[in-house]
Amino acid sequence: MILDIVDDDRSHLPPVILIMGPTASGKTRSALALATRLPAEIVSVDSAQVFRDMDIGTAKPDAAQRGAVPHHIIDIIDPDASYSAARFAQDAAAAIRAITGRGRIPILSGGTMLYFKALREGLSDLPAADPAMRTVIEGMAFDIGWPALHSTLASLDPLTAARLDPNDAQRIQRALEVCWTTGRPMAEVIAEARRRPAPFRFVPIALEPGDRAVLHQRIAARFEEMLELGLIGEVRQLRATYALSPSMTSMRCVGYRQTWEYLDGGYGLATLRERAVAATRQLAKRQLTWLRAMSGVIRLDCLDEALEDHVARLVDAHLK
Repeated sequence: MILDIVDDDRSHLPPVILIMGPTASGKTRSALALATRLPAEIVSVDSAQVFRDMDIGTAKPDAAQRGAVPHHIIDIIDPDASYSAARFAQDAAAAIRAITGRGRIPILSGGTMLYFKALREGLSDLPAADPAMRTVIEGMAFDIGWPALHSTLASLDPLTAARLDPNDAQRIQRALEVCWTTGRPMAEVIAEARRRPAPFRFVPIALEPGDRAVLHQRIAARFEEMLELGLIGEVRQLRATYALSPSMTSMRCVGYRQTWEYLDGGYGLATLRERAVAATRQLAKRQLTWLRAMSGVIRLDCLDEALEDHVARLVDAHLK
């Protein structure tokens, strides 16, 4: 266990437990176990679980789990809609206030690190969108591809680039837009922005693997389970129900993007497995990069067999 100490007396504020970690690190299990020991409710911090009818590929808590413990910010929009970190920060703050108002403790659990950052630190005022600049960037992407533009971003703003998938067109475009509009890296603009701390006492716990290879094994096993549960059928039904395209946020989620390409005949089942698992490993790597950059975090080995007990003891100590 490693604890980064931050000198910030916020003991008078209502406690909010944060359980953060890469995919397949046991966040859901730890949050549910903790919620059985406390008068608590769970707030999902997952940019994919906000979408309705996307259950299997998001590893969404099932009906029994959601019946045992109240969950929030799950199934709130259709897959053809969009959701942002700014909206999450507003929705999460409202959920936290409602939960604490009922005399219960919020447990925020998930792997969307930008959402955690938005809630803990607030969102910076970045320059407004520049349509002309975006047109230029889109033209460059058409000529050389988004991975090449990701490399360009890495030379201008390595901190932001390290957190982005080389094919994340929307975020690469925005980061380059900010860099070229302001003449400064987006990470620098964000770091210097003034933020007002949230009126909560966060207890941030990061579940990180002591052995990355074991986490990779978990990722592969979980995707195989998703296939067995019917992920391909789920994506086929989503395509039939909603007016979706592969460029939409929902269909860019790991697992869904690869399954969409499989259904389009891009490759076979073996390649689907290979690409989805590889993409999920890359996602886990980016999540761990975010976690390493966070201060004031209690770090636990997510592979520890006694993980749930460790989480419970740490939270008990912080609530006393």
